[in-house]
Amino acid sequence: MLDDLNTPVSSSIIDRDTPPKKTDRVEISPLHSISAREHILQQEISSNELRERAWVEIDLTALAHNVRQVKRLLSVNAQLMAVVKADAYGHGAVTVAQTVLQHGATWLGVATIGEGIELRKAGIDAPILILGATHSPEQIRALAHFSLQPTLVSPQQARVFEQTLSSLHQSVGVHVKLDTGMSRLGVLWQQAVEFLQLVSRCPHLRIASIYSHLATADSPDPTVMQLQQQRFEKAIANLRAAGINIPRLHLANSAATFTAPQLHYDLVRVGLGIYGLYPAPHLQPTIDLKPVLQVKARVTQVKIIPPGTGVSYGHQFIADREMLLAVVGIGYADGVPRNLSQKMKVSIRGQMIPQIGAITMDQLMLDGSAIPDLQVGEVVTLLGQDGNNFISADDWAATLGTISWEILCSFKHRLPRVAVSR
Repeated sequence: MLDDLNTPVSSSIIDRDTPPKKTDRVEISPLHSISAREHILQQEISSNELRERAWVEIDLTALAHNVRQVKRLLSVNAQLMAVVKADAYGHGAVTVAQTVLQHGATWLGVATIGEGIELRKAGIDAPILILGATHSPEQIRALAHFSLQPTLVSPQQARVFEQTLSSLHQSVGVHVKLDTGMSRLGVLWQQAVEFLQLVSRCPHLRIASIYSHLATADSPDPTVMQLQQQRFEKAIANLRAAGINIPRLHLANSAATFTAPQLHYDLVRVGLGIYGLYPAPHLQPTIDLKPVLQVKARVTQVKIIPPGTGVSYGHQFIADREMLLAVVGIGYADGVPRNLSQKMKVSIRGQMIPQIGAITMDQLMLDGSAIPDLQVGEVVTLLGQDGNNFISADDWAATLGTISWEILCSFKHRLPRVAVSR
């Protein structure tokens, strides 16, 4: 099964009622009449273009497997929030959201209002939490219109929400975030009672949950995580003593979900795990995950270059022998980091092939000498499985001194997302 996943995110929260366009589809101007044969030909060209140069494959079978594996770990009363922000970590938010909801997730988490609107316009009616802070009346009106649930982090924000919602004669469920040690968004945990009392006095705000975020859950040393849990539970105890009703608690991210069932509470928020990657190597024995994303491209030219030939900008690579050079149609504008230049290998026909010279905006070069009959149009696997070879986002991250989250989120929208079921 193959389906295109390219669905553009609305660039403006004002554009509430315009359905999203499918950018890969052929649009026929009403001012230009074409024949049915031309229409079919245009559609065929559009479909073929998905894999003409470079693309991202999304394995929906692996995604469903990962959701089921996470669900097996959960405490009896805990629900799963799938975090699908940043276009589902580069996997395609709409199709990922639809798949995870079919296989056991009941909540979705996004970072921005635009991300939430994209899901609503796609017909998704599951509860959606906006993990980022929203402040302006325009944002609040959009939240209410699309039944999105905001995060509250300050008294000033709560007052703006109440004023705006009062004018709309509408109420919304709000999630109060406590800062228990992440030092990012959230009201300080020591101020939880005072803040929740303010929120409780706002008739148009309904407390949907209280939550916090862990800073070091992926560390083998649980000290800081345990401290954050203690602070969280102290704040909750104080709130209950003050008579404040708390319908739902959540604290665990992927790492804590895998290792700390005492942190599952009513809901867990899992991002990286559902995409088949581990937050840290020591967590691999805790759960069986399958990577969901693969990045592939095609060879666009093959030629022989003599010894002494410089390759790409700056001639960082000089051929020391006659070499079969393969040009591949993908570059740093697509999300392949330029700092991987001459540090990465790809797989063709199950053989690992070194990348040479500087990676350019739209193209990169390979030493294809190991495959003397290499042809234009052959598929190059940059990330994923090819024969016995597996190249992971973790491999790129280790080479670059970064994290797999950044690698996944770097693949640009000009790479079509193509869904596959294996």
